[in-house]
Amino acid sequence: MTDETWEKHANPLSVWTRMITLPFLVLAIWSRVWISWYAWVIVGILVIWLILNPKAFKKPKSTKNWASKAVLGERVWINRRKFPIPKDYAFMATLLNTINGLGLPFLIYGLYNFHFWTTILGMVLIYAGKMWFLDRMVWLFENMKEKHKEYSNWEY
Repeated sequence: MTDETWEKHANPLSVWTRMITLPFLVLAIWSRVWISWYAWVIVGILVIWLILNPKAFKKPKSTKNWASKAVLGERVWINRRKFPIPKDYAFMATLLNTINGLGLPFLIYGLYNFHFWTTILGMVLIYAGKMWFLDRMVWLFENMKEKHKEYSNWEY
């Protein structure tokens, strides 16, 4: 993403509207039994939304909030080859992304077989991993902004 896209994505509305998309995506896939192929139109619209979301909002007035700092931390995480991050953060981020990823097979299985509790388990793992990951990204950003002027300039 470009610097401008990252700035727009740091808008809390971008973060929270992306976060609430998963239940709608799950419902759309589940609804294939009720509305047939129209469900896939809804899925397509939601996927397009997820792709466009980081550019859909204005640059936030301030990045001194949890959601914005989570995005800034993700940016630091992605930039870790240029500016290495502490090993503790790297380990936790990898662990939490793994937890997030472990939810996907449960979600897919549950949706494919219309198994409610397996679908819920998948969503819980995905959300738990993602939310905890985002929280660690806030911590990472707070730590790294002290060490690199480029990062401290992202906060306003």
